[in-house]
Amino acid sequence: MKEIIEENVNKVSYDGGESCPVDFASPEELYNTLISRIRRYHPSTDISMVEKAYKIASDAHGDQARKSGEPYIIHPLSVAIILADLELDKETIVAGILHDVVEDTVLTTDQIKQEFGEDVASLVDGVTKLTKLYYSMDKVEVQAENLRKMFLAMAKDIRVILIKLADRLHNMRTLQYMDPEKQKEKAKETMDIYAPIAQRLGISKIKIELDDLSLKYLKPDVYYDLVDKIAQRRDEREQFVQDIVEDVGSHILNAGIKADIDGRVKHFFSIYRKMVNQNKTVDQIYDLFAIRIVVETLKDCYAALGVIHEMYKPIPGRFKDYIAMPKPNMYQSLHTTLIGPNGQPFEVQIRTYDMHKTAEFGIAAHWKYKEDPNGVNTVNNEEEKLAWLRQILEWQRDMSDNKEFLSLLKNDLDLFSESVYCFTPQGDVKNLPNGSNTIDFAYSIHSAVGNKMVGARVNGKMVNIDYVIQNGDRVEIITSQNSRGPSMDWLNIVKSTQAKNKINQWFKTISKEDNILKGKELIDKYCKAKSVPVKEIFKPEYMENVMAKFGFRDWESILAAVGHGGLKEGQIVNKLQEEYNKKHKKQITDEEILETISASKDRPRPKSKSGITVKGIDDIAVRFSKCCSPVPGDEIVGFVTRGRGVSVHRTDCVNVMNLPEIDRERLIEAEWQKSQDEKSVEKYVTEITIYANNRIGILVDITKIFTERNIDVISVNSRTSKQGRATITMSFQIASKDELSRLVTKIRTIESVLDVTRIAG
Repeated sequence: MKEIIEENVNKVSYDGGESCPVDFASPEELYNTLISRIRRYHPSTDISMVEKAYKIASDAHGDQARKSGEPYIIHPLSVAIILADLELDKETIVAGILHDVVEDTVLTTDQIKQEFGEDVASLVDGVTKLTKLYYSMDKVEVQAENLRKMFLAMAKDIRVILIKLADRLHNMRTLQYMDPEKQKEKAKETMDIYAPIAQRLGISKIKIELDDLSLKYLKPDVYYDLVDKIAQRRDEREQFVQDIVEDVGSHILNAGIKADIDGRVKHFFSIYRKMVNQNKTVDQIYDLFAIRIVVETLKDCYAALGVIHEMYKPIPGRFKDYIAMPKPNMYQSLHTTLIGPNGQPFEVQIRTYDMHKTAEFGIAAHWKYKEDPNGVNTVNNEEEKLAWLRQILEWQRDMSDNKEFLSLLKNDLDLFSESVYCFTPQGDVKNLPNGSNTIDFAYSIHSAVGNKMVGARVNGKMVNIDYVIQNGDRVEIITSQNSRGPSMDWLNIVKSTQAKNKINQWFKTISKEDNILKGKELIDKYCKAKSVPVKEIFKPEYMENVMAKFGFRDWESILAAVGHGGLKEGQIVNKLQEEYNKKHKKQITDEEILETISASKDRPRPKSKSGITVKGIDDIAVRFSKCCSPVPGDEIVGFVTRGRGVSVHRTDCVNVMNLPEIDRERLIEAEWQKSQDEKSVEKYVTEITIYANNRIGILVDITKIFTERNIDVISVNSRTSKQGRATITMSFQIASKDELSRLVTKIRTIESVLDVTRIAG
């Protein structure tokens, strides 16, 4: 069955693109395909540079092979063909052919510069740097830093990202040769990062295929079920689309409008998204078809719309004019959903040829690198038009907190977000996320307007500032120089990423110095209470590692985060202790602690009820310290108490590391015993602290994970700061450190969770 389904998949064309290549070709065949694609949109171009790049890359990669067994040169040639399909300049195509040579062969960037010039060398260097990024579904700071670098690369030259998208697309097309775990990792990365970026850049030609391929590996059952169900009634559906196209074509022609008309079944991920959002099966999704009408002029778009609405009954509320109000990625088209023959709904999209090119190629259609008569490449100033990219670059400059940057960015890259269109008093169109209110509108104009806002009028009437804007509303913001600025409550009201960022920036700016002082006081107080050796742990090398761990660029930002409640002072001090302990661990545990108590290594160790063997001491009461709650798998040490037996601590416990010299002689070697009865698994009490942005349902999401894993929760304590940061402390029983690590990893995937830590004394 799967083979039959795959055969059907290979017949399906992606929306707006050519069929995804299925069979491997020889390098020579691919090279000829590349040249023919270039000739198709630039018949007179000199392809000598492309030919030279192919020969150099082919020689450099030599006998290298991909996991499929095919020659490695197949990959860069395929990337170049994707770039040629986007009708990009020959420098970009040459860089696509050479994009892996610096990373994988002996060729250097300087050699590429010497052979092909500064432009190509710069592109290859940019792609090489992006190749060194790596993705982690758990490490927020890694994802954020990767994305920062990616957007900085965009700012320098958008073509670097276009090459990277083409590289990822071909890797996804050949993902079947990876092991299953790697397939899911790459597919998740593609769906989280690459497909949303392609969408935001307006490159539907690439975005759609990345979506479908990601779905194929992340949810194969869903994907193949969709393919199978769509294939079952293929003939019937194709006949329906053909009849509509012919009927529309004859009416459009009779109206004197020149047009190209085609029809298609919507792509798989689009159908899957409808199923999820509308909670329906594929059989219950009716508007699976779209008819596209491409005309010559803007006037023809609206004329064609009139013809269509005369032919078929439009569904109320399903008309969208993206020509008058383009999407942020420059997409323009008229969308309308109609009732066809036999009551079958279908969608019609109407646009001009120029609009169609932008819809397919997005930013690639606007960043044209054209040759002037002197042979020098010139770049259009279209970058000024992409407000979204400018906004991202502003965030990069303003935000030192990687976690906040990633949270804002992922909200902005949300594939399921819709827009609402409204007007300023001057008649300018504002495009805001669906659900936005007048505060969002104010900050979309300028941060100074939002910060001084005291009220709003909508359609001439006074409204509350949390009024949700509707399509077509005319919004006027009332400001006052006497305004004290935004309220912290606004962060829970606004919808747009832009507004949240600007409100946060306002609070950080006016209160950063106070927060720095408060943070320093909290850390000093904590260190005194725990008798922490401040001089030993507050050293530049340890502080730098802690800054990197939490995603901050300077120590003042760490202090400010502690001051306003974003981080706990104990988190910072414990991380510094860990860094100190890494460097001094051997000296402390081996020389100062464990060797102070001599015991016979050959002495038999009877089974302990506690599951702990204490070196040299039998029949002694053993208890687990509550300050660090060790579990099997942790490195442990015993402490001989006065009259209460031996207390067991983790070796990285703050209380152990801060013991006075006189008490260090009471430390004794301890280890976990292996259970002889595999069916009897001892459970141990431990405690974790979860830091999160507070929201409705977060406790439900967290406790659900414990329930799914049959983990007994002993206690839950939750508190929320004025800034909306939740601190949740949970005590529970667990069998081992490995089980605890898996639990923590799962909790970190929950939306709004910032960090999860174990208590360390």
